[in-house]
Amino acid sequence: MSIAVITGASSGMGEEFARRLIAEKDGFPGAPFDEIWLIARSEEKLTSLSEELDPKRCRVVPLDLTSADGIARLSSLLSEKAPQVGLLINSAGMGKAGAFASQSLKDVESTVTLNCTALSEVTHVVLPYMTSYGDTLPKKNGPRIINIASSAGFLPQPDFALYAATKSFVITLSRALNQEVKPHNVTVTCVCPGPCDTNFIKVSKNDPNATFTGFKAKFVTTVDKLIPASLRAAKKGRSMLVFGFGQKMLHLASKILPTNLILFFERNMK
Repeated sequence: MSIAVITGASSGMGEEFARRLIAEKDGFPGAPFDEIWLIARSEEKLTSLSEELDPKRCRVVPLDLTSADGIARLSSLLSEKAPQVGLLINSAGMGKAGAFASQSLKDVESTVTLNCTALSEVTHVVLPYMTSYGDTLPKKNGPRIINIASSAGFLPQPDFALYAATKSFVITLSRALNQEVKPHNVTVTCVCPGPCDTNFIKVSKNDPNATFTGFKAKFVTTVDKLIPASLRAAKKGRSMLVFGFGQKMLHLASKILPTNLILFFERNMK
């Protein structure tokens, strides 16, 4: 059985990935996938999405990935089904805006656990079903992993410090893992978008009416642009996708300009 696995599938980027993959014919090994595993905490939202797309091919896997039990259940399901995993998309994530000291200890723990620990553990339990599959495939046609990071991970981000730090972790892990799994014909694509028009900003600010403002508002993208670009980058075996002209400039600046100078400009643009 060939499958794709998507975390954070109940909304935002993860939901859009599911909508795109249900129509995927041959761009990834195993496509069209026998099953697309939709992972998120909300069983109701996942079920609704599954029924809309194709309940015969979409497996609803309601899990809390921040809990040891959630990871254990995913590991057990993989062991039971023994699938060939052609694609893993780690799109579950969260972040809270505001000064680090103003955030609750629970928010601090949840952000690190979901963005770093859960992504690492999901990848760890899924990876054996990708490397064994990749060993049977041509070099350029092996399984793919897509990790959603952020351009926030390029530099320290005052008032978004913890989120930026966790995305820096995702970038570093992805780039190193990509080298480790190459002998098994598996590639890892780290996607680094800027602001995206999802519910993320509303949740991060705990405000249902929140929108991107100021300088960031000029660089907001949408999932209907970002997700197809991410899938294309993965198909090509690219190790990183920095999406959007503004984010490319930020990435370049992070390499050539002193961090303190960039932080100075950040403070004065607020």
